[in-house]
Amino acid sequence: MLTYIVRRLIAAVLILFGASFLVYVLTALSGDPLEDLRQSNAPNREALIQQRIELLDLDVPPVLRYFAWLSGAVKCLVPFALTCDLGNSVTGIEVTQLLGRAMGQTILLVSAATVLAIIIGITLGIVTALRQYSGLDYGVTMMAFLFFSLPVFWVAVLLKEFGAIGFNNFLAEPDISFAATIICGLIAGFLFFLTSGGTMKRKLLWAAIGFAFAFALVWFLDFTGWFLTPGFGPIVIALLSVGIAYGVTLLTAGLKNRKALYSSLIVVGIGVIAYFAVQPLLDRATLLMVILLAVATVLIGLVVGYFMGGYDKRQNMNAAGLTAFLMGFLILLDRFMQSWPDYFDNNRINGRPIATIGSSTPNLEGDFWVGGIDIYTHLLLPTIALMLISLAGYSRYSRASMLEIMNQDYIRTARAKGLGERTVVMRHAFRNALIPLATLVAFDIGGLIGGAIITENVFAFSGMGQLFIDGLQARDLNPVMGVFLITGIVALVFNLVADLVYSVLDPRVRVKA
Repeated sequence: MLTYIVRRLIAAVLILFGASFLVYVLTALSGDPLEDLRQSNAPNREALIQQRIELLDLDVPPVLRYFAWLSGAVKCLVPFALTCDLGNSVTGIEVTQLLGRAMGQTILLVSAATVLAIIIGITLGIVTALRQYSGLDYGVTMMAFLFFSLPVFWVAVLLKEFGAIGFNNFLAEPDISFAATIICGLIAGFLFFLTSGGTMKRKLLWAAIGFAFAFALVWFLDFTGWFLTPGFGPIVIALLSVGIAYGVTLLTAGLKNRKALYSSLIVVGIGVIAYFAVQPLLDRATLLMVILLAVATVLIGLVVGYFMGGYDKRQNMNAAGLTAFLMGFLILLDRFMQSWPDYFDNNRINGRPIATIGSSTPNLEGDFWVGGIDIYTHLLLPTIALMLISLAGYSRYSRASMLEIMNQDYIRTARAKGLGERTVVMRHAFRNALIPLATLVAFDIGGLIGGAIITENVFAFSGMGQLFIDGLQARDLNPVMGVFLITGIVALVFNLVADLVYSVLDPRVRVKA
């Protein structure tokens, strides 16, 4: 394995060297970086031209200039060297400084969208494969093709119009009409009808339940003014967590494993007590404190699962740990909601919290929770735009993969042996269905750092993609090469990761030395 990794890394270095040489030379020959100065009427034009020539070594041929750039770029790959040098831009700013800002913006913009698209897309694909040719299958397929066909800039503009401007106008006078409440109930009833199985009578019953639940929920939110003072509270968190405990146990161990179910429910009881205990601590929260509390929460769940015993402690630990994590997320979300009025009434927000441009509100005053809400409101719309476009592909790939797996001989053998459907799907089919997706997911995550150029333009994010385009248009070579270097390294690394994940998911696949 180690020999294989070393060999792949050597090949990756050679590929990166050849590709970077071609990109550097072609970009250098594509235009004149002094064009803007040559057209300038400034009295010191010649001095400015000479200054840029000396700054960027433009009097040196591109091939020799590449090796000078490479000598500085190699230092960026040496651990603990602390001498990374990717040159300067035409404005005199160090490229490393430009990349630092751009990477932060890009990671904020697209990481959450990609992770959500992977999770939701794969989940939808597997569920529709198990319910092939049902109303749910047809509905998800139609929506997947619709989202896949929509231009991302059009989706972004619609989200800005209705998701930001429209919702901000609604928050000025948050009153939901009776007709809108009925429409929400009908939509929920239709979704329940599509997702339910069995006879028509059973589907209609679930549709009625969905309609009644959505109607009551929307009416309650409107009646209590929840949109201006949102929150869950301990009772709602406890009820939701009990549902999570049952759902997680069903997926990870099966409800017949009472030890796993009891472990999850014990974690819920501990979480309800912890809800009151951590409130004073959360008032002084920092990012490090939240991370440490999250780690402690998961560890408590694992410990509870371990000491519950039973024939399979691993299942107990998985169920309890995941339940603890999700319940902790609900408590964290509730604490953010408690700070919503402080954010909404801030004089920098002016009662219009859903942002349409940028990644944060300038000069915003507030604590950790207000700052977190501000980041969330700025990332909400671009995240949705990217997620809707991306999850369509994941749902289609995962559906096709799952359908192929479910028709394999070993799946029929597992069913013939009397294994439950949950065991067949989760332990035998699900893992193998992920194998073809490993390459797709690895390349998509590797492409994260390249930026989403169109979305960055629409929502005014100065990310990696925008930095690359601006560099090409200005014939600014060093920023272009900086973006290429990072994107190329990430792509090659995740290409290697995809091969290693294959060997983990499928024992028949072994990397060869």
